[in-house]
Amino acid sequence: MGAATVITRKKRGPPATGKGVLIGVRLQPTALGQVDRWAHSQKDKPSRPEAIRRLLDLALAKSSTKRNSEPDSPDRATIRAKKAEKALELAAEQVDRLSDPLATDDERQLRKRRLIKGPREFREIRNAAKKERGIRSPGRKSQTNEGDRVRQTEAAIRPRG
Repeated sequence: MGAATVITRKKRGPPATGKGVLIGVRLQPTALGQVDRWAHSQKDKPSRPEAIRRLLDLALAKSSTKRNSEPDSPDRATIRAKKAEKALELAAEQVDRLSDPLATDDERQLRKRRLIKGPREFREIRNAAKKERGIRSPGRKSQTNEGDRVRQTEAAIRPRG
């Protein structure tokens, strides 16, 4: 018998340009037009995929330098929490100014809490909505103890009969 002949099959398509994950992206005509205009404005006139890669590199480089230059900048959640805390303080001060001086301290605190936090039914609805969205309220460690204390105060104040 003769020697076995090995036939290598020719690979189809263009040669691989590099290793990476292929991602298909749908763009609206306006965004696609902007990418094409940007690519056309470049000296070497990159292809559409190359233009998208370059734009992505530019955006990522810009965002990483922005983060590195401002390491102590607070995120949105922190800013929002601080603003909410400040609003709560201002509301509490205003309620203290307008409160009835003849009411007992416990009654004033109860009225203040009702005005600032809202009725229990609304608080429960808001908390349920936050849980559905996966949002955890800051500083809610003693919520059950505070809620129990308010309910006990309400029960003590509520007329019986």
